[in-house]
Amino acid sequence: MPLVAAAVCPHPPLLVPELAGAAAPELDDLRAAADAAVARLFAAAPEVLLLVGGGPASRTFHSADSGSLRRYGLDRPVRLWKTSCAGAEVLPLSLTIGAWLLHRAGTELPRLARSVAVDATSAEAGGLGATLLADGDPRCALLVLGDGSACRGVTAPGYDDPRAEAYDEGVAAALAGADADALRGLDPVLSAELRVAGRAPWQVLAGAVGAAGGGWRGELTYHRAPYGVAYFVANWERA
Repeated sequence: MPLVAAAVCPHPPLLVPELAGAAAPELDDLRAAADAAVARLFAAAPEVLLLVGGGPASRTFHSADSGSLRRYGLDRPVRLWKTSCAGAEVLPLSLTIGAWLLHRAGTELPRLARSVAVDATSAEAGGLGATLLADGDPRCALLVLGDGSACRGVTAPGYDDPRAEAYDEGVAAALAGADADALRGLDPVLSAELRVAGRAPWQVLAGAVGAAGGGWRGELTYHRAPYGVAYFVANWERA
């Protein structure tokens, strides 16, 4: 299977400096880590980029489709790739931020996008990952978008939950060790209770890596919880 590399990044709207305003410098280290993770994808010489993120339903998007950050205060469409043909404003937030990261990187590589339903079962998410690519497809790199728990402290969006830190530590260890089995084992119920946006996309990654076969190594380059939400940046590469 032509999966050559993968990167995991979060998708908070505040990654976009224009949305963060005066608070933009607070996430400069996260932006730098995400930029570096995307750059490492290019080092694997992919021929196409595939974005995977959570959404209301599992579906495929067209290369000219776009997303919007209007509800967050920025009235500017973010096109997935092609600008010379008509598309629809249908990308969920995860893929909108993913597309923004790729535009920020300045790449001209072709790109596609798939969403996975945020309430997909572990088997459904893993099965989607296993069928993302087929023999004979171009060399592909995945950009997987997902946030960790949103319950890290009393000011967190989901308030404080004492289970959140251990959950996030487990995800961090799985991403650092390229441990697909650990990602497959994430509990959908607990993940939903902790308001985790990345569980299903990470399980898509696990399914894709399992279908691709071979050995993989991981590196976690960012793991913090600003504003009470856990964010991870990691790269998975063939060993």
